[in-house]
Amino acid sequence: MEEFTNLFSKSKMLIDNARSSMGTMVNAVTVYTSFLLGKYMVEEEQFGDERAKYGAKILDSLADYLTSEYGRGFSRSNLAGMRKFYIVYRERDPEIVQSGIGQLCLMQDNGIVQSEIGQLILDRGAFPFKLSWTHYQVLMTIENDDERAFYEMEAIKGIWSVKTLKRQYHSSLYERMALSRDKAGVIEMAKKGAVPYRPEDILKTPYVLEFAGLADRSIYHENDLEAAVLNKLQDFLLEMGKGFLFEKRQRRFTFNDKNFYCDLVLYNRFLRCYVLIDFKVDELTHQDLGQMQMYVNYYDRHELIEGENPTIGILLCKQSDEALVELTLPKNSNIYAKEYKLYLPDKNLLKEKLQQWLNETED
Repeated sequence: MEEFTNLFSKSKMLIDNARSSMGTMVNAVTVYTSFLLGKYMVEEEQFGDERAKYGAKILDSLADYLTSEYGRGFSRSNLAGMRKFYIVYRERDPEIVQSGIGQLCLMQDNGIVQSEIGQLILDRGAFPFKLSWTHYQVLMTIENDDERAFYEMEAIKGIWSVKTLKRQYHSSLYERMALSRDKAGVIEMAKKGAVPYRPEDILKTPYVLEFAGLADRSIYHENDLEAAVLNKLQDFLLEMGKGFLFEKRQRRFTFNDKNFYCDLVLYNRFLRCYVLIDFKVDELTHQDLGQMQMYVNYYDRHELIEGENPTIGILLCKQSDEALVELTLPKNSNIYAKEYKLYLPDKNLLKEKLQQWLNETED
C-alpha cells in the first residue's frame, strides 16, 4: 500500500479542501441571500408613501408565499431579521448591493457554475460578510454602531464561535476594555479591534472569571481560584485577550533561602513580553505590590532576551485599591491591580459608566 501514499495524500487534501469550500460557499450564499431579500423588502416599502403603510403586510405576504414554495426558513420573524440585516449593513459595500440575485445562478456551457458571489468567495477580501448568518443575527441585536463593529472584528480575527461571541458580548467585553483606555484608544478600538500595542491595552475593568464555576462567596482560597482557572485555561486565555500563551504555573523564586511563588506566567506575542499574574482573594496590601515588583524585576533582569519588551505584572484582586497602587509603585512600573468578578457584570451599569466617562473627557 506504500506505493499509493502520494495518491492517498492528494485525494484526502482534495476532498478536505472541497468540503471546506462547500461550507464557505453555503454560508456566503446564505448571508448574501438574506441581505438581498432584506433589500427587496425595503425597496418594496419605498415605492411610495401609500405602499410604506403596508410594511407588515409585505412581510406577511412574502412569508406565506416563500413558505408555500420552499417550506421552513422563511417565517415572518426570519424575514424581519433579513430586512433588519439589510438596514444595518446596507452601507457595507455599495457594489455588492447593485448586483442581483440572478447572478448566483448563471450556468456556463461547460456545466460549471460561474457566479458573481463565487468570484467574491474566491477573493475573500472582497466579500463584505465574513461571518455566518447566525453570527450576524447576534450582532444585529447590538444597537451601538461602534460596539457592533468591534464585536464583528473580534469575531472575525479570533475565529469566534457563536457561543464565544455571545459570551463576550454578555460579559461586556467592549465596555470593560473601553474603561481601561483613553478616549482616543476607545475610538481606535471601535475601528480596528482590540490588538494590543501597549501594556495598558491588555487591561480590562473588571476581568470576568464566571467560567471558573466558583460561587461569589466571601471566603475561598487563592489556590481554589487558581485551580479553577487552570481547569478552564482556554476560557481564561480568551478572557485575557489576544496573543496570550501559557508558560508556567507556580513559578518559584528563591531569595535568601526564602521561596516565593507567582501564580501564572503568560507570554503575549503581540507585545513580545512576559505577563505575570497573581490572584488575591484578600484585601490588596503594599506587600503584594512589592512582591509583584520583585517578580517583574527578576524577569526583566534575568529572563528577557534581545527584542523582548519589559515584563508586565497583574494582580487580579477581589477588590482593587488604585490609591494604594499609586502610592506604593513608581510611575511606569508596568504593574497593575485589576478587579475580577465571578459573575457576569451588569451590562447596563457598565454602559452608563462608560458613557459618563466619555462625557467627562469631553468637558
